[in-house]
Amino acid sequence: MSNKTLIVLFFLALIIGGTAAGIFITETSGSKGSPAAGNTVQEETNAANQPMNHSSHVMTNTAVPGSTEGAIPPSPSPSPEAAADTVQEGTATLPQPKAGQPVKGFTLIATESNWKLAPGVTQAVWTYNGTVPGQEIRVTQGDFVRITLKNELSVPVTIHWHGYPVPDGSDGVPGLTQDAVKPGETYTYGFSADVAGTYWYHSHQESSAQVDKGLYGALIVEPKSSEQPDKDFTLILDEWMNAGGDAHSAHGSAGMSDEEMMAAMYNIYTVNGKSGSLITPLETKPGDTVRLRFINAGYRSHGIHIPGEFRVVSTDGQDIAEPAVLKDQIVTIAPGERYDVELTIDSQKDFTIDAHDNNKYNDQLVIPVKVSGSNGEKMEVQHDQLTAFDLLKYGKPAESELSKVQKFALEYTAVLNSKMNGNQLVYTINDKVFSELPALQVKTGDYVKLTFENKSAVDHPMHVHGHFFQVLEKNGVKVESTVMKDTVLVKPGEKIVVAFKADNPGNWMIHCHELHHAAGGMAQQLVYTDYKSSYTPPTNAANKPE
Repeated sequence: MSNKTLIVLFFLALIIGGTAAGIFITETSGSKGSPAAGNTVQEETNAANQPMNHSSHVMTNTAVPGSTEGAIPPSPSPSPEAAADTVQEGTATLPQPKAGQPVKGFTLIATESNWKLAPGVTQAVWTYNGTVPGQEIRVTQGDFVRITLKNELSVPVTIHWHGYPVPDGSDGVPGLTQDAVKPGETYTYGFSADVAGTYWYHSHQESSAQVDKGLYGALIVEPKSSEQPDKDFTLILDEWMNAGGDAHSAHGSAGMSDEEMMAAMYNIYTVNGKSGSLITPLETKPGDTVRLRFINAGYRSHGIHIPGEFRVVSTDGQDIAEPAVLKDQIVTIAPGERYDVELTIDSQKDFTIDAHDNNKYNDQLVIPVKVSGSNGEKMEVQHDQLTAFDLLKYGKPAESELSKVQKFALEYTAVLNSKMNGNQLVYTINDKVFSELPALQVKTGDYVKLTFENKSAVDHPMHVHGHFFQVLEKNGVKVESTVMKDTVLVKPGEKIVVAFKADNPGNWMIHCHELHHAAGGMAQQLVYTDYKSSYTPPTNAANKPE
């Protein structure tokens, strides 16, 4: 059997059958305890985001959940299930709401459904509250957020709050911060929404399979005191395989690399769970200020083009200082990343937001923008002069605490690569997979420098849980702008240096957010030596953090 065939079989195993590299945590520590004290809680359930005009809080399109028949669990291995007459409840060790702090409560039900992705394509999916993406969690900075996960699936699940500096016990990594939530169980997460911005949530249990099947949604924290745009749209990008079409047509194709085969198999591109003509138009009017919150929940980077003038005002929830006006530029959004774009509708003609990159199915990723009074007239757009947006050269250059650090308590280089391990393709950090890598150790207050060096042939968007980091260097060149992120794309041959302050005690993960790569071994733990967890994972739990 050729290496190329083995590569394809490996990816199919990840996609259809969960993690092939066997990433399990059975001897690490996390946090679990008793429920937070009861405050007045506003419960919000079953609100779809397809998308919403959040400024006026009027739904521009309401999706009707499909039936719950026919969903197939991604893992063929049996999972422990709660007894039919037993409902267990777990809770992270939650911080207490401050006196007078508003408390926003939500319930997310993990359940099976059928979902129409594209014209003529309806597939079995897994959802939070019956829709893909799941209910948007939108709160105001300063709120205390309490979310109860109820699992009605046949396999364990969790919720990870991607990019948000939640307390360790609410990070949602099974075997590290909690046990995976078994069928029939509930689990409550809680945190104070002190940092405004665009974030998202997804299952971190067998995430390469469960996120693929639809277990994700947006987390938006609106700033408490700032001018709001006239329209505010959340746009979650993703890719799917059409199980009834040519999803497996690339298998065995001569002359194709493993990356090309994967790109061909993921043949449906969606925005908020819909593809092509099913994508909901964005309704605007001349003079509107519009905020577009792009979230990449998939595994491929997407180069987004917005006609006319715009500004990139935030990345990964972190505001950019003095963002300049851009035109004719393509903003590339890597897996796990978020980019907030603001523009003013200065035309009376409709237009489209589309993708310009080397992805195969970009004709499906076209977002219509309707302008009131256009009478159907469409803006003419020239695409021959488009250039790439460079975040690392954008915004006001400024000194920061991290850029002035002279001595780091931990300096660590992660060389990213892949190799064949017997019949398995694995993705490695310093030639080792997750189970072989020692945890990086820090203590509260330490400054940490990480160098990501990509020696493989594919992209690696590297994500650090629980912390924001500053990008200091790229390929040996100092980054002048102050760029804060939680996920950074490292392309083949690149070396990117980031730094952060260890200011969120707990046990955390660092991993590639091309989730097939994480499942294949590209993950490592980060632990605080001065943090004592009350959570000890049982040896028989079905905890699969990647």
